[in-house]
Amino acid sequence: MPSVPAILARGPWAPEQVDARWHDEHYAPPRERADAADAAIEALRDRGSPSHDGLAARLLGHAEADGRLVLDLQPVRWALRLVEGDASCSVAAMCLTRDSEGRWLAGRRAAWLASWAGRWALGAGGAVDVGENPVDTLTRELREEWSVPAERLRVEALVRLPHDLVMFVGTAWLPAGAEVTPDHEHDAYAWWPPDVADWPAEAHEELRQIPKLLLAERAA
Repeated sequence: MPSVPAILARGPWAPEQVDARWHDEHYAPPRERADAADAAIEALRDRGSPSHDGLAARLLGHAEADGRLVLDLQPVRWALRLVEGDASCSVAAMCLTRDSEGRWLAGRRAAWLASWAGRWALGAGGAVDVGENPVDTLTRELREEWSVPAERLRVEALVRLPHDLVMFVGTAWLPAGAEVTPDHEHDAYAWWPPDVADWPAEAHEELRQIPKLLLAERAA
């Protein structure tokens, strides 16, 4: 398993060029991973964080053909993404969000959240619902988290993180003059400069990895 994010598929693709094929069979994890997911949910309860669980998406495979990206997905227990070191190829959507000047939207996640609590994150993101095309996850999360629609959306890449969480990455551009309203999962937000090198100190290295990887691939 790589120690840094790895690009599984590189676009760009228009939203209509991404297909999601859902398989009926649910993923059955090894017992030790199921037990670790149970422990992770219990730990959330102990610190007062919502202990919701449920079903999300797992990547079975993907293909690129005729200018399209085809994703094969299956239902997976949401809590498996919390297992340290192995997220079972669970899929999360990451909607990088930029304004008309090229600045990046960043939000500080509330302290009670299950993941990245109290840390800054880029744009919007979250789990892919069962039966959902991840393209729709991008726009849904942007509306839910920031109450704003995209003027333009592009699917950038499929990226595997070192702990086997698969990120479906897109970029949303907002129209000039667009105003964002953060939801209750954010307690602060900011617009960061277009050049990643100019981002502030709170932009930790883990947060910078995917934008830097995508920009490096585009320049190559």
